[in-house]
Amino acid sequence: MDTARHRRWRPDFPLDLARVLLPLRHGPRDPAFHTTPDGSFWRASRTPAGIGTLRITAAGTEIDATAWGPGADWLLERLPLLLGAGDDPTARVLQHPALREVQRRHPGLRQGASGLVLESLIPAVIEQKVTVLEAHRSWRYLLTRFGTPAPGPLPELRAVPSAREWALIPSWEWHRAGVDPKRADTVQRAVRLAPRLEEASAMGHDAAVTRLTLLPGIGPWTAAETLQRCNGDPDAVSVGDYHLANHVGWALAGRPRSTDEQMLELLAPYTGQRHRVCRLIALTGTRAPRFGPRLTPEDHRVR
Repeated sequence: MDTARHRRWRPDFPLDLARVLLPLRHGPRDPAFHTTPDGSFWRASRTPAGIGTLRITAAGTEIDATAWGPGADWLLERLPLLLGAGDDPTARVLQHPALREVQRRHPGLRQGASGLVLESLIPAVIEQKVTVLEAHRSWRYLLTRFGTPAPGPLPELRAVPSAREWALIPSWEWHRAGVDPKRADTVQRAVRLAPRLEEASAMGHDAAVTRLTLLPGIGPWTAAETLQRCNGDPDAVSVGDYHLANHVGWALAGRPRSTDEQMLELLAPYTGQRHRVCRLIALTGTRAPRFGPRLTPEDHRVR
């Protein structure tokens, strides 16, 4: 077994580990993310230094982190950023009283930054225009089939494939995973430009969005979902989401149906913090009334 490395870190702010880390999980059976009964969060990542496994546990007011593998030091060095140390929830005063109240009740909600673009981009591409269950099934199949066993004591953990390994996945395996050719082609284009895309992790919001959306197949929704996780971007709004505009319109204007344009108008006073506002709205439990049928899962494997 690889030698374990350790770090103890005491954040100087309230920290809700679950709300910070769970957005990095793609489904309850994500092969790259596990939780254990002792309250630990486990992640396998492919870092610039190599594959690493990171276990994170709250220990009173401190965070106890252990890492294994060639990427261990990289993961431990970035631990504070992963857990939201680069975020500032007070950067803008929230005008809406319900938002102020939910922020007061959840002071540990922060935006964590993994620093790994491709690790966030590829599952976002897989999640395009399909149900959550379909996307999670596809991700689980691909990582189980092509992921690399992660170092450390959890044999079931898998790190995402390298850019080259993604590029070598044959078309019939994408088909078996339930990923249609359009999304598979987008992933293949992305991995060919992996070094350029990874540079977005060090960019500001506008530059990072521009860098990602220059690639055909990556639009505003995919870019936002990526930057929320790799950059901890509090302003990356998932424009084009199936439900988000209606939920925002209902919460902020009492409007049961809203377009993306109307949502952005409502969020304009919170520019710089628009994604955080969307997360706070979700925490209020406010949901717009549903109209019409739910999105139906489609099995691309039968074609």
